[in-house]
Amino acid sequence: MWFPVLSSHRTAEVALAVAFLNLPFNVVYARVVTSEGDEAQITGAYPTVECTAYGWPAVTNALNEFPPIWQPATILANDTDAVNSWANISKSVPTDIIPHGDIFGDWNDTSYNVASDPACWWTRSLCTTPKLAGLPPDVASVPEPDTMGYGFDDGPNCSHNAFYDYLKDQNQKATMFFIGSNVLDWPLEAMRAIDEGHEICAHTWSHHYMTGFSSPDAFAELYYSKCPIKLVLGVTVTCWRPPFGDVDDRIRAIAEGLGLRTIIWQYDSFDWEQATGNVTAQQVYQNYDNFIQRAENGTFSSGGSIMLTHELNNFTMQTAVSMYPQLKDAFKYVVPIGVALNKTQPYVESNYSLPSFEQYISGTITTNSSGSSGSSSSNTSSSTSSNKNAAMTLATKPDSSFFIALGLLSALMGSSLLL
Repeated sequence: MWFPVLSSHRTAEVALAVAFLNLPFNVVYARVVTSEGDEAQITGAYPTVECTAYGWPAVTNALNEFPPIWQPATILANDTDAVNSWANISKSVPTDIIPHGDIFGDWNDTSYNVASDPACWWTRSLCTTPKLAGLPPDVASVPEPDTMGYGFDDGPNCSHNAFYDYLKDQNQKATMFFIGSNVLDWPLEAMRAIDEGHEICAHTWSHHYMTGFSSPDAFAELYYSKCPIKLVLGVTVTCWRPPFGDVDDRIRAIAEGLGLRTIIWQYDSFDWEQATGNVTAQQVYQNYDNFIQRAENGTFSSGGSIMLTHELNNFTMQTAVSMYPQLKDAFKYVVPIGVALNKTQPYVESNYSLPSFEQYISGTITTNSSGSSGSSSSNTSSSTSSNKNAAMTLATKPDSSFFIALGLLSALMGSSLLL
């Protein structure tokens, strides 16, 4: 008999009672938040109002194993795994490609030769075919005709529930490019994405211009973007998107060493710039319209495309909702990028899969760890090895005295335990 896993914010209380009763018990954390309704029912230490900060045990217990949240990453000296990984990867990283400008996008003092583009620097040349031998080309489009590779940068956003509710109502899955610091800030919101069948990729640790970093620090930005996703979601991602598209062969080599395929885009909605005042809302809508018109006039009849959009703020998410019906009408298929690439194994872990393109367009929009199909959810689990690289396990078998402990604890607390 398998017992229901305890919600993690009560495990401390249970462990205390179990210790008092001297009963054997394995405390495990459960991913329990899969919808806006679930989040609203969280009580105790967890807020019911979106974007109210909270602590999640698996994260708070591991914070000392990460760089400071939202600060540019560096390799922690006591992180043996990171140190050893960089020592190995650095052997394949070119040393003749120097950083461009700084991590804030100031390139005024660089003298890069755009005409010859020796480093395949996307920011200056839109180059997506590396010149360094052994690197795969960036993914900037999708092979399936009349298809949009659908995805959003900068999540998880603490106010994304209405947006995710809409995607769920539409039976629409997408590729979510998560920032490592955001995942640690908003782990429950990250859980919802994977539990509802969205594909997860990395989007660096702190969201700066990658070619401005030294090679060790660029490694740290990518390494520490993968680790929070593994910690919270239990999966090791195999794809990433550079903030602002800023990538060259030096950064690609580091990403390749970490098992990350670089994903760019062909078209930009510039939705993220509306908040800066550099573009107007009307210009963003026009960018969407231009993209839609290309789809309608047959531009993508021999191969699909990717447009850059964001889970960044209310405007970007509301715009995505408003324009979704038109995208669906213009494109024959709107699918996650991994699905459009027929990438059925999105993570290193083999217990999670994506549907093939044919499966998805035939109605199987998610597949679970056992390979059976579903309509709206996916199952993932992972064993625990260390705080930083551990996922929360799903179930264990209790001793019969466990239930006695629960009953006694419930009586002592004067309330029922949340299971």
